[in-house]
Amino acid sequence: MEISMPPPQIYVEKTLAIIKPDIVDKEEEIQDIILRSGFTIVQRRKLHLSPEQCSNFYVEQYGKMFFPNLTAYMSSGPLVAMILARHKAISYWLELLGPNNSLVAKETHPDSLRAIYGTDDLRNALHGSNDFAAAEREIHFMFPEIWLADWLLKNNPNKPKLCRHPIVEEPY
Repeated sequence: MEISMPPPQIYVEKTLAIIKPDIVDKEEEIQDIILRSGFTIVQRRKLHLSPEQCSNFYVEQYGKMFFPNLTAYMSSGPLVAMILARHKAISYWLELLGPNNSLVAKETHPDSLRAIYGTDDLRNALHGSNDFAAAEREIHFMFPEIWLADWLLKNNPNKPKLCRHPIVEEPY
């Protein structure tokens, strides 16, 4: 008797990447680096967020001294949001980005994207989700149609439901 094993599977993780307003003109160059680093760009969108939308996106930063400058910066022009996928996407993307403060990145991680494209601690060029929960929330924020598509697949009222218990016909 031969036992068949299912084919090996690689868990693919998704994360959100944002090219911030001051370096949108470097989008093609950055996308090339992303692809050469083993990521797949699942979806991308160029958009211009209002200050209110930026406040909602960065809600965890609310109350911090830099919050008003952050929302002003992020709403100052168009940005590019991308869903990146690969094995361990979140950690690999954060490693590629380097430290949040671009000035620190220039000293400690000179080959990181923030060292190359960032200018200071606020204008650090790129965003990456910090963990799985943040990635899910941020992807749904920037790409609400994905959330809707997932929800519809799970909750479609026109989709037949599979019966998990045997159907017993009663005699007449």
